[in-house]
Parts: sequence; C-alpha cells; structure tokens
Amino acid sequence: MKIIFPTDENLGYLSRRGAHFGKAKYYTIITMEDNNIVNVEGVENPGHKSGGCSNAVANIMALKPDVLVVSGIGSSPAKGFAEAGLRLYVDQQSPTVKQSIIGFSQNKLQKLGAQGTCSTH
Repeated sequence: MKIIFPTDENLGYLSRRGAHFGKAKYYTIITMEDNNIVNVEGVENPGHKSGGCSNAVANIMALKPDVLVVSGIGSSPAKGFAEAGLRLYVDQQSPTVKQSIIGFSQNKLQKLGAQGTCSTH
C-alpha cells in the first residue's frame, strides 16, 4: 500500500506534515506491507498555480497512491480524489509522518469522502 503525506521537508517519515496538501513543499511516500514500512520516498511538489486544485490532484495521482493523508483539504480537490477512487484521510493532530502512520495503522484517522475539511477551495 502506497500512502502519500504532504510535508514541509524531505526527512522521510520524520518529516513535518504540511498544513495544505497542494502547497506542501514535498510529498512523502510511504510504502507499507503488513503494517510495516518497506520503502520511504520524498518527491518535490511540482505546484499547482496554472491548473488550480485539479492540477494538484493530477500531481498526486501521477504518483499512483492508494491513500492520501492530509491535515486539511477543500471540497473541490476532495471531490477530485473521490472521483479518482483515492482513499482520503484527515489527521489534524500528528506533527510528523511517523506519528500519522501509527494513527493510520491503528485505524484512528478519519476517512473523508468528497466533502473536504475547509471551505476555501
């Protein structure tokens, strides 16, 4: 399972999580098998100025994730991910990817649909 976390730095699972998925500097990609981390990769966020939130959705989907864990997301991109079939979770508590992975593995994160968490998009 490939899980993407928007992050502010490229320090693997020790990275601080980004507050806004589309404006995060990096995407930290955690590959898990049987609740164990088998690979960690960081990629730079190419940005989404020219295409708005739909471009941010395309950027993440190009990484072929199974799950996206965000701190917050507007309804437009949440709807885009829902239409693409991506499982979307929100974690507004964990400061690092490592802590968020623990919450995800313990089924403590809230699953989102197309509603998003904020009204600014």
